[in-house]
Amino acid sequence: MLAIVLGALIGLILALTGAGGGILAVPALTLGLGWSIVQASPVALLTVACAAAIGMLGGLRQGVVRFRAAILISVAGIIAASFGQRLAHILPERWLTGLFACVMLIVAVRLFRLSGRPSTRIVRPTCIVNTTTGRINWNVISFLKLCVIGLISGLSTGLLGVGGGFIIVPALIRCSNIAMNGIIATSLMVIALVSAGAVISASTTGNLNLSEPALLFICGAAGGMLLGRSFAAKVPAALLQNALSILLTGVALAMLYRTMH
Repeated sequence: MLAIVLGALIGLILALTGAGGGILAVPALTLGLGWSIVQASPVALLTVACAAAIGMLGGLRQGVVRFRAAILISVAGIIAASFGQRLAHILPERWLTGLFACVMLIVAVRLFRLSGRPSTRIVRPTCIVNTTTGRINWNVISFLKLCVIGLISGLSTGLLGVGGGFIIVPALIRCSNIAMNGIIATSLMVIALVSAGAVISASTTGNLNLSEPALLFICGAAGGMLLGRSFAAKVPAALLQNALSILLTGVALAMLYRTMH
C-alpha cells in the first residue's frame, strides 16, 4: 500500500505541474522504502517515463506539443543522461544524497518566489512562436539554447534519477513565448523520452530491479497521473507552487538529516 500511495502522489504532482513529480520520485523510494539512490534512480525514471507518457497524450490530442523542440531537447538529454548514469556509480552515496537535497532546496525556493508573481518571460528572437504560422522561428541561437536545456536536464536525469521537468519548464518559460499548456505538454514528452532512454541504458547494464514494490509504485504513479489530468486546470497555479515548495523543502531537509546521520 505504501508503494502505491507514494507512486500515486508522484503521478498526481507530475500531472498538475509538468515538473516536480520526478524530483520527488527518488526521495519517495529512498525515504519511504529505504532504497539507495543508485537503486532508486532507474525505477524512479521508469515511473516518471510512464506517468509522463500518459500525461503527454492529453497534449497530443490538443495539438499543443512542440514536436521539433521536444525531439531536439530529448536527443541532447539522452546523450547527457548516459554520462550522468556513469558518474552516479562513481560518486559516493552521501555525495549524491547531499547534491539531491541541495537541488530540491533550490527548486523549492524558486517555486516559492514564483508563486507570488507571474512567470517572467524574456521575449527575444529565440524560441519564439510565429503568430502567423504557429511554429517556432528556428535559428542557430534557438537550436543551441534548446540543446543546452536538453544537456542540463539529461545530466540531472542520469545523475540523480529525476525527470528534468524542474529545469525544462522554467527554461522554456524564460526563453520562449510558448503557451503554458504547450510548455507542460512538451516537457512531459521530453521527460518520457529521456527517462525511457535512461531506463533502457540502466536495464542493459543490469541496474534496473523491477521488484514487486517497484511495480506497485509505477502503477500508483500511472493512476495518479490519470486522476490529476482530470482536474489539473481547476487548481490555482500559485497554490500548487506553494504546496510543492513546502513539500520539497521538508523532503530535502529529511534527506540532509539522513546524510548527516
